[in-house]
Amino acid sequence: MACSASSSTALLSSTSRASISPKSHISQSISVPSAFNGLRNCKPFVSRVARSISTRVAQSERRRFAVCASSELPLVGNQAPDFEAEAVFDQEFIKVKLSEYIGKKYVILFFYPLDFTFVCPTEITAFSDRYEEFEKVNTEVLGVSVDSVFSHLAWVQTERKSGGLGDLNYPLISDVTKSISKSYNVLIPDQGIALRGLFIIDKEGVIQHSTINNLGIGRSVDETLRTLQALQYVQENPDEVCPAGWKPGEKSMKPDPKGSKEYFASI
Repeated sequence: MACSASSSTALLSSTSRASISPKSHISQSISVPSAFNGLRNCKPFVSRVARSISTRVAQSERRRFAVCASSELPLVGNQAPDFEAEAVFDQEFIKVKLSEYIGKKYVILFFYPLDFTFVCPTEITAFSDRYEEFEKVNTEVLGVSVDSVFSHLAWVQTERKSGGLGDLNYPLISDVTKSISKSYNVLIPDQGIALRGLFIIDKEGVIQHSTINNLGIGRSVDETLRTLQALQYVQENPDEVCPAGWKPGEKSMKPDPKGSKEYFASI
């Protein structure tokens, strides 16, 4: 699933200025290749420049795509919004209630835009193939999109070589009402689909980590697992913190001026 702007970005005049209202929704934009194909149509600010640009230069220009991000406060550190919804698991329809994991397991909750798309199956199958690694650290994985359970089932029943998922090791949740996506601030209102949001929820039901990618950018299972392991380490060792890129077995840090010197002296 991907999203791109409908017109190429022109060269911006050095004297041009774009005004941003402090009350407007926060918007982020990133560049993608001009061949990037998707749904989103946004018109970026274009200054008055000469239009005599060669075809070769025009083809080498990069497009921009943007979505209006939520203006809500970050969810990290707050209780995860509870939900109960239908899901597909082991080619059966089941019910999933997030609060049932409280006191029992950590949860990786990730949203993706739509079934039968392109980036999405690479992420979904990657998490499924690594499911045992999450299971070993007492963690459940839950995938969510705005598709129906019937769409989920059809996708699961499609072979991977044909763009399907095959059997998965975790449930795919149906958010047809879009209420879950909205409560986690990942819904794109004018498209009715979710951004690639990922949330790590601890056993107390508190969101400890979140990442949100735009539609054309897949996520890393390696980094998700590493962040989860770092979270579990600091919760088990509350007088320590994990520095950048920390992995199990590596040296942690004492979060004070004196204790941190031991870490810095070792690197």
